[in-house]
Amino acid sequence: MESFKAVFFIYLFIAIAYVGKKIFKEKIDEKSLVLLSVYIFQPFLTFWGLLKKPIDTDLALAPIIFFSLCLLVVVINYILAKKLFSDPKDRSIFTVSSVIGNTGNLGVPLGLALFGEDSLPYTTIINLANVFMVYSLGAYFYSRGSFDVKKSIINTLKLPILWFALLAVFLNLSGYRPQREFEMFLQMGSYTAIVLQLFIFGAYLAKVRLGHIDLRLTFFVSFTKFITLPLITFFAIKALSLEPLAKQTIFMEMAMPLAVANVNLAALYRCKELAVTSLVFITSVLFVFLLPFYIEIIKLLGEI
Repeated sequence: MESFKAVFFIYLFIAIAYVGKKIFKEKIDEKSLVLLSVYIFQPFLTFWGLLKKPIDTDLALAPIIFFSLCLLVVVINYILAKKLFSDPKDRSIFTVSSVIGNTGNLGVPLGLALFGEDSLPYTTIINLANVFMVYSLGAYFYSRGSFDVKKSIINTLKLPILWFALLAVFLNLSGYRPQREFEMFLQMGSYTAIVLQLFIFGAYLAKVRLGHIDLRLTFFVSFTKFITLPLITFFAIKALSLEPLAKQTIFMEMAMPLAVANVNLAALYRCKELAVTSLVFITSVLFVFLLPFYIEIIKLLGEI
């Protein structure tokens, strides 16, 4: 019950942003919020999160496990897509959308609500793995083969969170720990990033229109996102020798609803962006109802 209360207040921030966008419309520019988040405040969160604990085997393995499980599901989806859909765009959406989860805007604050600041090293480093997922597999499948690998690599290298992450890892391995005043500075920027990410998510959801729902596509994507992916993740990490918090965080991040990044990629490559937008909205709503069930699984993983 306490976990659900904490999650409620996270969704309250999303709801405030949703209502604010509906009221003020274009006066709230979500693109400007994204620039503030990506280029200014997310580096704070990444840097602080990766200095919260010494890097050990569990922390190093978390993003590798996350990316490997996503890659496995993409392969399975790619095989199934040929049998389930005749439209190549539907195949692309089904193949990759379910593994591009909301690990940043929702996953980081949810980790804080469920596990406290101890989760930050895991959620921040897993979010980095998700960024690579977006710019590699995501861009490839949404572009349906016209994807420029060189451009994707350049775009990834331009992201400041990557460089701040590398700096934080170097300092962590060197034994550096921030002084109290500097850590307070990092903490303020990090919590600003978290609230800003929730506002961005709410503002994007306010622009969703449900008139372009593809019921068949919605069913199969949702089934993969909330049943297939969590089941594979549960049995995979259950068998691994990891600390409980690592297992819990990996499962939580894999269960996140679809990220807004899916919409950005779909719009960029003209891959049914309105249908993808409705998928983001629907999976976000479904996640609210599935969350109590996921919390019980997370608690179980903490006891294994």
